Amino acid sequence: MTDRLTRRFAALKAENRAALITFVTAGDPDTETAAAILAGLPGAGADIIEIGVPFTDPMADGPAIQEANLRALAHGQSLRKTLAMVSTFRSADNITPIILMGYANPILAYGIDIFMSDAKAAGVDGLIVVDLPPEEDAEIGAPARAKGLHFIRMATPTTDAKRLPTVLDQASGFLYYVSMTGITGTRDVDITSIAKAVTNIKEYTELPVAVGFGIKTPEHAASVARVADAVVVGSAIVSLVGIAAAERANDIPTRVTAFVNTLSTAIKGARL
Repeated sequence: MTDRLTRRFAALKAENRAALITFVTAGDPDTETAAAILAGLPGAGADIIEIGVPFTDPMADGPAIQEANLRALAHGQSLRKTLAMVSTFRSADNITPIILMGYANPILAYGIDIFMSDAKAAGVDGLIVVDLPPEEDAEIGAPARAKGLHFIRMATPTTDAKRLPTVLDQASGFLYYVSMTGITGTRDVDITSIAKAVTNIKEYTELPVAVGFGIKTPEHAASVARVADAVVVGSAIVSLVGIAAAERANDIPTRVTAFVNTLSTAIKGARL
């Protein structure tokens, strides 16, 4: 597909730099603030944006994102409101790729076919469904691709050579490499292991490889940017929102964009 996501990766490849993929939770800490955060991310240097769909029973998300889910759900955030959030964003930005990341249950409850149509109409570019294995691709992955949405798969340190082709089959957009076993935001990155894993994955696919989980600082981001096609930062951003929300701060979007700018600057200088 020739679309926002493929064009963005092609442009960054021509610039010889990695993408910065920022993750935020829809509706966190409230609808208005979340919309302001989202609107400010591209200007701060986010190349691609992942929006987490709040869910009551996450499997892979660590404490920071779990708490963000609870804050968002307490303010009435839903999958339908998340699509509305994307649609509003698209009225001002029709360039930055947006990926929805979450779990199968909200999509099933929404209705798969109508969700795919509504997501495409809102301006979503792709989906990451954390708890949908490749063997169940026909249920959500195939309908997504049929609507022109990328369906992004995840590999982990335990994904061996026998399993990797199955993970990559029908994957599109990019491959999300989870840099550690366990949950998000709980340990630091091991750049040596990441470099080895990315090299191995690239023997099996031409898809860009994005690395996430455990990337908390500009220094972490720069290290990963030297070996991967994209750097995903999620828990560090969500934690910042949580701290500011607890303080009842009125400058949360400004705090987020300032931090994202430091990540972007580090990534842009990583291969110089």
